[in-house]
Amino acid sequence: MTDHTINDTKADDPTDDMTAVGTTPDRGVEPSSGVPTAESLGLMLPADPESAQNILLRELAESRQETGDLLDNLQRIAAEFDNYRKRTERDQLENVKRASQRVIESLLPVLDSLDAALAIEADTENESRMLAGMEGTRTLLLEAFARDGLSPIDAIGQAFDPAIHEAVSVIPGDGDQVVDQELRKGYVMQGRVIRPSLVIVGHA
Repeated sequence: MTDHTINDTKADDPTDDMTAVGTTPDRGVEPSSGVPTAESLGLMLPADPESAQNILLRELAESRQETGDLLDNLQRIAAEFDNYRKRTERDQLENVKRASQRVIESLLPVLDSLDAALAIEADTENESRMLAGMEGTRTLLLEAFARDGLSPIDAIGQAFDPAIHEAVSVIPGDGDQVVDQELRKGYVMQGRVIRPSLVIVGHA
């Protein structure tokens, strides 16, 4: 009688209808192959194959949705970081350009002084040597500035262009307007006018 009672109790145990797929009997551990079991994944599946399959399909669909959402978030974060990196690089480059431009603009009066001195004709040997030294200094400065993108604006004989030439006076006459005299040299830096040429406008 005792044995029969024990067997009936086991048959009525509701946990017998829920098993972990892939487990070995009475142990509930992963097989030696290393493949995860339903129990190790926190899933308790019913013994009915169709019900178990439906649960697994639902879990798979939810996992795929979560994976897709995570991938979308990662791609968005990667794109935002790439845009941030490019924007930072552009800002740093622009800051360097502006710093270089400020330094060069502060030294333009030195070039103006050299240009004014070199416009004077030498009367003595000492003056000739002095002017040659000034010419060398001016050349060195222009070469150094050119490495940062500075170049002088062509003026005399060129068609008058208010974008790069600033007229202080216009000689009366007919014909196309051209630059007749240059009073102060203008410069562009990397395609940007940092100082227009100061000119007197004549006619072709």
